[in-house]
This record gives sequence, C-alpha cells and structure tokens, in this order.
Amino acid sequence: MKSAQILRSKITSETLTMGMLVIDHYWHDVIEIAMNAGLDYLIIDQEHSAFSEERIAEGCSIGRRLDFPILIRPRDAESALVRRAADIGACGFLLPRVESAAVLDEVRNGLYMPPRGARRPGGPGNRWITDVQYPTWRDQVENDFIVLPQIENRRGLENVEEIARHPITTAIAVGPYDLSADLGVCYDPTAPVHVAALDRIRRAGRAAGKNMWMIGDGATLMRQGYTFICIGEPTLYLETQLKKAVADLRKKPDAIPAKPV
Repeated sequence: MKSAQILRSKITSETLTMGMLVIDHYWHDVIEIAMNAGLDYLIIDQEHSAFSEERIAEGCSIGRRLDFPILIRPRDAESALVRRAADIGACGFLLPRVESAAVLDEVRNGLYMPPRGARRPGGPGNRWITDVQYPTWRDQVENDFIVLPQIENRRGLENVEEIARHPITTAIAVGPYDLSADLGVCYDPTAPVHVAALDRIRRAGRAAGKNMWMIGDGATLMRQGYTFICIGEPTLYLETQLKKAVADLRKKPDAIPAKPV
C-alpha cells in the first residue's frame, strides 16, 4: 500500500513523524482533521475501545484512498486476531503486550500468506492489489506492512533485543503507562527504573537498526531525541487545549466589557 510505503520511509529515515492514537471517540472526519493538521498517521485502537469493525474498515478505506497511513492496535497479538485485523485494511499494527519473538512468529502467520505465513486472503482485500497472485500480495501489501511491537511489561523488557531484531518489526515501541505499572512505578515517568527501561528499549532498537515509537508530550519527546512520536489521543488533546483556553480567558477579567450603569 502506498500509505504504508510513505510511513515506512519516514520511520526508517528518522524524519520527524507525528501521529495520534484514537481511543475514546472515532469518527471519519478525524482523518481529515489529522491530515489538515499536518499529522503523518493515525492509529485506531481496538484494545480498549468499542469501535465496530465496520467503522474501522471504512476509516482504513479512507486512508488508502487518500494515501494517509491508518494503523490499528488490535485487541491482542494472537494470530487469528491479527489476521482479522489485517482483513480490515490497515497499513500497519501497533501490537499490544508483545513479550517474546515467538509472539511475532504468530503475528507473521496471521499477516503473511503461505509460504511465509498462514493468512487466507480474499474479500475486500482483493481490491487493494493489481492482481490476486501471491507475488502481488507479497510486494504490494505484506512487505510494506508496518509492525510496531509494544513492550509493556517485565517479560517483554527481558526479551526486547530479540523482539527488536525480529524480521517483521518495523520499529520497536513501548506502552509507557502499562510498563510503569508492571515495574511498580505507575505512573511516574521519571522513576529511575522506568527511565532505565525506556533506555534499554531504545538501545535495543538502535542495535537492530530500527527506530523507536514513543507516546507522550511532543515537545518533550523531541527534546529527548525521538523522531517517531505519538502526541496523544484526540479527545484528550481537545480537552487539554479547551481547559487551557478557558483558564487563560479567566485570567483576563479586563477583557470583559464593563456593564452599563
């Protein structure tokens, strides 16, 4: 998919790449809003949300038509769920709670057709490619697919080097909230054990020649040297900005005209 090619090029070249993770509310216009704002991608969450597959599939279709990268975070990295998520038409996955390279082997089975995997093609996906032969699926869909395994607990951290080296890993990723909870410092991003864990994840990606996806305050992440970032959730971002705007206005009583006598 062209959208996957566009995003992969930005990730691997370490061009500043910014997106958002849609968890609380998803509506199709958010794709247009993201594009107009200059974002590089959106991730639609299935792990914590109740969005219907039909709505997500429609969003992925919009992304394909506009060459705008739409990824999915599936409910789990289990092969059957990965296969179903791939059928929806995203150009990539943010994979939750990846704990070993063996999990990514299962993902590969759900993502790739034989002989590399066990995915069964068909349905709307036949319209994404120029013909239905295996080499076309491989070259036009599979090879560019974005896979971002999230390290979210101690076991994943212990195996982060092999996860980063896995052939289907595009960039190493992290779930900082879940990871901090599993490390016993929920949520203290400055706790030494958490900072050390993030450093290990980042170094594992570097050693494998891969970038790292990180979520948080954009300005802070850029100062820390991250180039592949997620600046938050759209609804939460809206709430934060509204609170700031209201608070700023309440600090300016002189701006309110005096009442006539």
